[in-house]
Amino acid sequence: MKSLQRIFIVAAAAAFIAPAAPALAHADHMVVAQAAAPATAKTTETVAALRDLWLGHAFWVRNVSLETLAGNKAAAAAAEKQVVANARQIADAIVPFYGKEAGDKLFGLLAAHYGAVKDYLNATSAGSKAKQDAAYNKLVANAGDIAKFLSGANPNLPYDAVNGLLLAHGGHHVKQIQELKGKKYAEEAQTWEEMKKHMYVIADALAGAIAKQFPAKFS
Repeated sequence: MKSLQRIFIVAAAAAFIAPAAPALAHADHMVVAQAAAPATAKTTETVAALRDLWLGHAFWVRNVSLETLAGNKAAAAAAEKQVVANARQIADAIVPFYGKEAGDKLFGLLAAHYGAVKDYLNATSAGSKAKQDAAYNKLVANAGDIAKFLSGANPNLPYDAVNGLLLAHGGHHVKQIQELKGKKYAEEAQTWEEMKKHMYVIADALAGAIAKQFPAKFS
């Protein structure tokens, strides 16, 4: 693991509309913020925990997408329960720092994020471009809502940086769903690798910002 003295928040470059369905672009060359967190055992533990939680989000949403497109309703429903449980865990992870009300607020925002992804998935499965566009707009708006919440809670998380991270994350969901629908499995495997790495970027940025804001809790 790279030193926790240097945690970068990497932003999305832009949004674009693909010919078949809307998607979100991302680029990892825009370093927009840096959090100097204390390199302690507690920081390392927090980074590892957040990485596991955010990767779990990507993993279970992918499972919902796979099973939905395969027409396996029981498996999709089981995976969706894990998506919800994982969102609760991510939200609960901030409770020791910001309180239960903030945790509940984040849970609602994460639920809305998943709702937009699921809408896009269902629209893609049904072949509805109009519903894809509507779901895309919800995904973009939700990224802004989450970024506003996190930047308001922590001065080490600038709105533009967090919004860029979340737009890129949403773009991965969209791209993955398109590739699974089109049976482009080799391309989806690459998208999955990019998605995993991006989950670590988000987790590291959040952990670093929290550790910087609450140094006494990480000493």
